[in-house]
Amino acid sequence: MKCRSCGSSNLSLFVDLGSAPPSNAYLEEEALSGIEKWFPLRVFTCETCWLVQTEDFADFDELFSDEYAYFSSFSDSWLTHAERYVAECVDRFGLDANSNVVEIAANDGYLLQHVKERGVPCLGVEPTKSTAQAAREKGIEIVEEFFGRKLAQILVEQGKSADLMAANNVLAHVPDIVDFVAGFEILLKPEGVATFEFPHLQNLVQLNQFDTIYHEHFSYLSLIAVEAVCKQVGLKVFDVERLSTHGGSLRLFVQKEKTGAQEETQQYRDVLEEELSLGMNTSAFYQSFQRRTEKVKDDFLRFLLDAKEKGATVCGYGAAAKGNTLLNFAGVRPDLVSFIADRNPAKQGQYQPGSRIPIVSPDEIDKQKPDYVVIFPWNLSDEIMSQLKHIREWGGQFVTAVPELKVSK
Repeated sequence: MKCRSCGSSNLSLFVDLGSAPPSNAYLEEEALSGIEKWFPLRVFTCETCWLVQTEDFADFDELFSDEYAYFSSFSDSWLTHAERYVAECVDRFGLDANSNVVEIAANDGYLLQHVKERGVPCLGVEPTKSTAQAAREKGIEIVEEFFGRKLAQILVEQGKSADLMAANNVLAHVPDIVDFVAGFEILLKPEGVATFEFPHLQNLVQLNQFDTIYHEHFSYLSLIAVEAVCKQVGLKVFDVERLSTHGGSLRLFVQKEKTGAQEETQQYRDVLEEELSLGMNTSAFYQSFQRRTEKVKDDFLRFLLDAKEKGATVCGYGAAAKGNTLLNFAGVRPDLVSFIADRNPAKQGQYQPGSRIPIVSPDEIDKQKPDYVVIFPWNLSDEIMSQLKHIREWGGQFVTAVPELKVSK
């Protein structure tokens, strides 16, 4: 195995989570009698450029099918986050009716709808059919393809060069990260700006967020690692924002190295200095992660077994990819978590990959009145606990397992 960024063979094991099916490969009822594909889930650290990355077994097309079921608009807090981003960028970079905004991995139009509302021309690139169609229904132009150098050049020839490019929570999902980022250098106008948002590897390690590891995430990212990719293709990071989303994320602002007009900020220097001071460019930073992930798994499994022994009922909320990592790592099945409620109709009536726990409407929580509701998308726990606060009326309690087991009344 060689590093997908720098090509080095100098890789060391970061964590081994056993094996699992692709985390978004939800099952129809008729598929329950069939065989699922399980793949090893191991992650390595490149000790040359410090990109943390999965060992590849699954094909890309198996991970992102036409029926990909993640729709960004089902999170109210994420919609608010996107609207705020658009407002700030329109003001900061002077975007208007003569500008062009391109979002890569536009999903269901959750962000570009706000660009369109402000009268700024925009285009989305979204390869998954289900979400692309949802974006088109919002009146957004969508190119239904995977992004990289080739598509970027085609868009330039079509006059689609961008003043602003956005890529939210997609950089980790691309197998050829260098080709993907190179596409930004091609499609940006000489003084254009691109932003990349991604969960920060620093938080994953320090807060033990191992459930954000799954096959659809090929890379786990730091400023150090992403900057190394950018330098390869003629881009330069000039600013960084810390975000609370997804358990702690970074938003990198990037421009063309030779023609960009933006000044390097102190925030960029501060984040880079913090990563270096923590030793994120040393192997010591990544040690002991395996032991800490196993403790979370053991504590969660012990809680579920104790609840079963006492006759208590447990369900889940949020059929999220991170929940699938935890459930399959711990070997949980429907005898321990009876169902998982989710607001997304595209997931309701299906079953979790691997664990085969049924996915239902949130109304089922009110019908069955479980003793415990496990919140799998812990990054949205405040939002979910507010939506479901009425479970306290029958003595229901909330549970989160990451970064450590917590039961809340």
